[in-house]
Amino acid sequence: MSHREIAERIIGNVLQASSPAVSPDGSQIAFVVTRVELDDNAYRSQVWLARSDGGTPHPITSGDDDGQPVWSPDGQFLAFTAHRSEKEGETTLHLLPIGLPGETRTIASMPEGISDVQFSPDGTMIAFTSRTRHERYAAKDERWQAPRKIDRFFSRLDDVGWVIDRPKHVYVVRTDGSGAPRNLTPGEFQHDGVSWLPDSSGVVTSAQRHATWDLDFAQDLYRVGLDGSVTALTEQTGLYALPSVSPSGDRVAFMGYDDPNEMPQNAHIGVVGIDGGAHTFLSTGLDRTFETTAGARAPIWESDTALLAVAEDRGETHLFRITSDGGSPQRLTDGAITVKQFDSAGGTTAATIGTVDGVADLFVLDAAGPRRITAFAARYREIVQPQRWERLTVPTTDGSAEIDAWLIRPADFDPDRRYPVMLNVHGGPHTQYGESFFDEAQLQAAAGFVVVMSNPRGSSGREQAWGQAIMGPQHPTAPGTGWGGVDVDDVLAVRDHVLEHFVFCDPDRVGMIGGSYGGFMATWLAGKHSDRFRAICSERAVNNMLSEEWTSDIGSIFRTEVGPTHLDDAPAYESFSPVRFVRDIQVPMLLLHSENDLRCPIGQAEELFMALRLLGKDVTFYRFPGEGHELTRSGSPVHRVQRAEIVLDWFSEHLAAR
Repeated sequence: MSHREIAERIIGNVLQASSPAVSPDGSQIAFVVTRVELDDNAYRSQVWLARSDGGTPHPITSGDDDGQPVWSPDGQFLAFTAHRSEKEGETTLHLLPIGLPGETRTIASMPEGISDVQFSPDGTMIAFTSRTRHERYAAKDERWQAPRKIDRFFSRLDDVGWVIDRPKHVYVVRTDGSGAPRNLTPGEFQHDGVSWLPDSSGVVTSAQRHATWDLDFAQDLYRVGLDGSVTALTEQTGLYALPSVSPSGDRVAFMGYDDPNEMPQNAHIGVVGIDGGAHTFLSTGLDRTFETTAGARAPIWESDTALLAVAEDRGETHLFRITSDGGSPQRLTDGAITVKQFDSAGGTTAATIGTVDGVADLFVLDAAGPRRITAFAARYREIVQPQRWERLTVPTTDGSAEIDAWLIRPADFDPDRRYPVMLNVHGGPHTQYGESFFDEAQLQAAAGFVVVMSNPRGSSGREQAWGQAIMGPQHPTAPGTGWGGVDVDDVLAVRDHVLEHFVFCDPDRVGMIGGSYGGFMATWLAGKHSDRFRAICSERAVNNMLSEEWTSDIGSIFRTEVGPTHLDDAPAYESFSPVRFVRDIQVPMLLLHSENDLRCPIGQAEELFMALRLLGKDVTFYRFPGEGHELTRSGSPVHRVQRAEIVLDWFSEHLAAR
């Protein structure tokens, strides 16, 4: 099978569940099923329905881009979003009767996306967030548009584009279709998340509504009345998001932390009174982050004294119950799984759960454990035959701790053969590899490589001190070694451990690949440890932290990791910059970058390519048009296949037996 055929099989057959929504009485679960269609170079999605006590799940919408199902309080209607307008890019909001006669009704159309959809408790309104465009967007084309006035950082976002002139606002629309959506939060400020007050008089949202938000990074919770009144519940001293109002309406749960100038941190679940005042964090009995790599969502109140939320734990992601007395969170799921999304109502808790060899399925969480509702993972296993992996723990070089690592044997494994090795480093750095389907690892294993992954210091899923171990040595509150310190020691320790303990790994054929922060690590290892690898791929990388801080869509925020600003101490940023070791690179390098990447602008790759080319080094550079930072995860399916083919072909050539 060719590498293109491998990529088409692994990427093109993904069909999985997401966005569970439990009906108010707990008897039914709406969810989204997403599939990849390579022939159309597109992702398609529909809303499905299942009974929580069993039965055969089935689709209930017929569109190609339907999502975000939300139940009405009486359980008689399901709201969902779609793109059923004749206007390009417009998003529509619909109401679908469930168990009642009637047709699907369109109650809102917005020029851009609709998110955070929530019914009011009395069922008469739906609140949501959507971007509000400046009048310049009505111009014939960009040549006719007025210039943008830029007076804030974070004026653009990767894969979103300009946001300074199209901020996300909170809207409400009547469910009877009697009026157009009404903007509750007009103006320059961005808003995220919506949770209704029990009396339907307003919502709680999170926003950065103060003049210095782009300098101090604080994000607050606000109560917004239907009359447009705005009341701050927190005091611009921390980063607080994903609000969830308690059933009694006297408190608001949220996720966040108190010092936005110190990143990374383990995000926790807290509560604050509905009128503001002092807040309390309830989940600190578990030193893990509740802002997960699989995707964060607002905590859900089970009752006025208990909440549900997900947290990472050493490669796994589990559902926890958190009580208002601040006791240690109780883990409700177990095993080598990743709980991706969840919902709970009427005594039923549903979740979408993935495993290393299984795309996400829908489950109901019973006392005996998760009960499977869909069988998409079984279908995928039958078609693709993905590999399982082995979990390892590797001592750090100083013996002070152990590193979590995983190894996948190649397809059709023969213990008497020796195989090339692909060492992977994740992005972030405060994210984790874990017990979840990872198509890149499956691609490498299917192509005949031993795949090795790990969560070195700097990763999430561990104690906060683990994640902060690579902050800059001059950071005022949490000094560490900086990027390229103990994280490099840990990655090399995993490499050496695997070569020592797994005789089928060929020590003369070791390659390495990483993206974003992992791309930083790739370039660093190429410059400082070329003798340990035969070929390295640096993808969407940070190669020059100084220019990254000047040009990224999140430029100015890296001081929260480095310590001083790049104006006050440019050498501190240069110390985080592997491009300075370019003369020492003695290993062939493959550079991959998206031309529309705003998180790590393509100049990061151009700087490295220019230096390598001028020095006569062995370098191959591919640029992907029309893609952003998330190419490997949400880029066009065709580009994802092409990228996989490039990677597998290149490493197969450079790691071939001699």
